[in-house]
Amino acid sequence: MNHKSDKTTVLIVVILGCFMSPFMISSINIALPQIGNEFSMGAVSLGWVVTSYTLASVTFVVPFGRIADIKGRKKIFAWGMIVFTITSILMTVVNSGIMLIVFRFLQGVGGAMAISASVAILTSVFPAGERGKALGLYTASVYLGLSLGPFLGGLLTQNFGWRSIFIVCIPIGLAVIALIFWKLKEDWAEAQGEKFDIVGSAIYIVALIIMVYGFTVLTTTLGVILTSVGIVGLILFIFWETRVASPVLDLSLFRRNKAFSFSCLAALINYGATWGVVFLISLYLQYTKGLSPQDAGFILVSQPLVQFIFSPIAGRISDRVQPRIVASAGMAFTTIGLLLFIFLDKDTSMLFIIVSLVLIGFGLALFSSPNTNAAMSSVSNKVYGIASASISTARLLGMIVSMVIVMLLLAFYLGSAQITPEYYGAFSQVIQVAFIVFAVLCFGGIFASLVRGNLQEPKRDLS
Repeated sequence: MNHKSDKTTVLIVVILGCFMSPFMISSINIALPQIGNEFSMGAVSLGWVVTSYTLASVTFVVPFGRIADIKGRKKIFAWGMIVFTITSILMTVVNSGIMLIVFRFLQGVGGAMAISASVAILTSVFPAGERGKALGLYTASVYLGLSLGPFLGGLLTQNFGWRSIFIVCIPIGLAVIALIFWKLKEDWAEAQGEKFDIVGSAIYIVALIIMVYGFTVLTTTLGVILTSVGIVGLILFIFWETRVASPVLDLSLFRRNKAFSFSCLAALINYGATWGVVFLISLYLQYTKGLSPQDAGFILVSQPLVQFIFSPIAGRISDRVQPRIVASAGMAFTTIGLLLFIFLDKDTSMLFIIVSLVLIGFGLALFSSPNTNAAMSSVSNKVYGIASASISTARLLGMIVSMVIVMLLLAFYLGSAQITPEYYGAFSQVIQVAFIVFAVLCFGGIFASLVRGNLQEPKRDLS
């Protein structure tokens, strides 16, 4: 696609399609106390309402990234939106916490399909000099979803119940599906005709699910066993991928490409240090501070709103300044914001909370689109799908790491108990320890971001 109008159309469709997932995620965080009350779910079980979606996404995004390169990125993007919309409908009729978690997992599969293709489509369409701007706008749409989530989610939950969050996503999903088939004419499949590694994908999916579940129950003997089995499975996956002719994950992307491998590592660390923030602060505002979902949403919106405002600017800057510089500065600002939350207690002022969230949001804005620009600009067009899936996997693994840290701390300090007034002291300890861990992680991530080196645009594969 060579015309500006075509590129603009593609950008609009991808942005609309990728708005719903972050909106849903941030909305659910606000609705967790109401969901917990309806289904009598403890703090750890509520964590699974968030983690099940992320687990499915991280498990399936790499296989679907490879399928997108072979079968077509538009096709996978469309099916992802279809699955996401159908599961949104199903979640309006669930009658138990288990059903909700299962449907959230299935929705995560749809999210993985859309995520694996979205950035790859944009990278296919926009050349290097315009890519940072496009990815900045894409990232801004993600943050717009995160921004509107707490505000609209709180409003909907308080006035119409938590199921209304899923109801509002249904017409948006249907509209996006229609636009995909109406407006996107190409399928972008540079690896068409290559084989898909079914065995490697199966090993990867099973091993990752076992390992992540083991992490969440690591305080038990079963958790240690499952984690060990999962790690062995991932080692087997790596062994298999180095010997198969057409791997689902081309490990040479990491071995021979320092910029790409350290961009992935930086993404993993950044999201590992920040994803649990909204979950913890949402519970803190509604339990410890006694705010309504709507009022808690007003406070939480400050972080993603800042991300939405500054992400396009950061993306444009990364077209002119080496992305590693911009991303590393963002990681430093994020570290400062996380450090401030270590001092959170029941008497902390709302101004302090908002300033801390704004600092984290500003740091994330500076980090996210430049880091993605660095990763995608370091690889050839033939592997855009798997490269996009790999950077998404790093982000999603970071999200899971973040939530695993939170759930392990909740299990250690609260067990399976619900967060009631007698447990507020223990919950405060969870928050303090979690933010110490997050700040240390993020500080280390500054150096992972810096050492990736300067970018050289690779040659395009025109075969």
